[in-house]
Amino acid sequence: MSDFEGDADASPADPFVEVVRATGHEHVTAEHASTVELTTDDWLTPAGDCIVGVEADRGPRDFSAEFRETCRDADATITATFAVGEPNDDAVGVDDPAHVDEIVGRGDPDLALLDDRSMVGRTSDYTEDERTIFVDGDGAAADLDRDLVDALADGAPMALRLEVDPAE
Repeated sequence: MSDFEGDADASPADPFVEVVRATGHEHVTAEHASTVELTTDDWLTPAGDCIVGVEADRGPRDFSAEFRETCRDADATITATFAVGEPNDDAVGVDDPAHVDEIVGRGDPDLALLDDRSMVGRTSDYTEDERTIFVDGDGAAADLDRDLVDALADGAPMALRLEVDPAE
């Protein structure tokens, strides 16, 4: 697991880190085997089995230009850390979450990172969607820790920390 080195509020100083805050929803099942998604929508249907967070406070379009450009390198590593609180918490800090899990993928020159509504991490190399935030992930929604998923299904807050490690 990643260490969080401070709270999400400090991350804008790091051009290689973006933090998205969202919340769980009663319809979170996290059963999709090839994608994981967050949306700015405030609703979720039972069919959205890849969506793990709603009411996201931003989308890929809001990420810094430097972060987005670094993600467009096929040799860049992108780590998505899901920090989840308890269902009755108002918010969760990335430095001390109740539940944490991560998925590691890579960048791609074809990542647009321009959607303003949702973001999708993929186990495939599919990039023809402005929502894609990483490809070739080592997991998807179905691979997330089940205690973390249960907390999200009970409405727990989440902080998704995206860190891109540039290729050397």
